[in-house]
Amino acid sequence: MTGFKNFIMKGNLVELAVAFIMATAFAAVVTATVALLMDLVGKIGDQPDFSNYAPGGVSVGAWLTAVISFLILAAVVYFAIVLPYTKVQDRYFPKSEEGTPQDIALLEEIRDLLKTRGV
Repeated sequence: MTGFKNFIMKGNLVELAVAFIMATAFAAVVTATVALLMDLVGKIGDQPDFSNYAPGGVSVGAWLTAVISFLILAAVVYFAIVLPYTKVQDRYFPKSEEGTPQDIALLEEIRDLLKTRGV
């Protein structure tokens, strides 16, 4: 039971569960935003849904709708999640400069001492 308890209580598992729940809830917001923006794009072109668009008899409407929806979705995710997250992470958790690990530094010190002794 100890192994199971450790598995359940690990931070990564809890963080993953919270992320999954938040992503599921946020999916509705993103879907609604994409629908709103698609309606605005449709108002500009006087056609809210491009599914029936077929120039020259080639049905490209569904593809066009999917591409526009994808681009809007990508923009919403980037500007609403990725960009603010990156700014907050850089502000509150700045990356420390990478230095030499202690064991490597110790080995280098030993090497330098051996050089000075002439060994």
